[in-house]
Amino acid sequence: MAYSIGVKRARGPWAVSKEALFYIVLIGYSIITAIPFLWGILTSFKSLPESAKSPPTGIPLHWTLSAWTGQYGVLTSGNFPRWFVNSLFVAAVVCIGNLFFDSLAGYAFARLRFPGRNFLFFLVLGTMMVPAAMTLLPVYVILTKMGWINTYQGLTVPFMVSAFGIFLMRQFFMSLPVELEEAARVDGLGRFGIYWRIALPLAKPALATLGILQFQGNWDSFLMPSFIANTNNMLTLPVGLQHYSFQFTTFWPEVMAGSMIVIIPILIMYIFAQRFFIEGIASSGVKG
Repeated sequence: MAYSIGVKRARGPWAVSKEALFYIVLIGYSIITAIPFLWGILTSFKSLPESAKSPPTGIPLHWTLSAWTGQYGVLTSGNFPRWFVNSLFVAAVVCIGNLFFDSLAGYAFARLRFPGRNFLFFLVLGTMMVPAAMTLLPVYVILTKMGWINTYQGLTVPFMVSAFGIFLMRQFFMSLPVELEEAARVDGLGRFGIYWRIALPLAKPALATLGILQFQGNWDSFLMPSFIANTNNMLTLPVGLQHYSFQFTTFWPEVMAGSMIVIIPILIMYIFAQRFFIEGIASSGVKG
């Protein structure tokens, strides 16, 4: 005991300095990443002429709520609340769809034995290497032929399954003990019953991780919705914000105010689901 205590004391100063350096780097990085967020908040309380000043001002010289409640304010503009509802609906529907279909496919790849299983799984993984921009034209052509352009089904259905979600859920299901499922099979549960009643409740950390990533990705999505939605009442928030930018001027206070509204739901989600997110990433990425 005395020897171990002596070793601890001998390593103490180095351990303290190492920990202090770690926190200094972490705090410095946090400050750097927080600067754009703080700049956006301050700009949303500036007038349009002040936001275009050169050199720019940090703290507003004259505080104003015109970007929030003015004629084109994000809280009072006729289109902005509709864009918010559209974004919320699209992100929620796509997130729920991914939670079900990705977990279902992931469970099938983890537990079922069928010809070509490994080939199909690697084919799914291969789609992750294809840039989203390359799929834009095929998706647009298919949606046009189906008459789904400028519709909610066009904004949601093509994105309700993701290769990353299937991979994430498959990795998690492979880490679950097979004995649990064998006991359920003895009790008379079928394959879908085992998935629904046994595997899915145990996959809450992975589902929380997938839900956060999918909701964030579709809430912030710009490329696909900008081609699929082409009328004001169908736009989502990221696409709608470009309507505050014109050829010769950009309403920066309104853009920053809208950006803050886009960020807030994701920030709240991460605060309340951080524990599940970390646990899901840790438990899903261990086994191959």
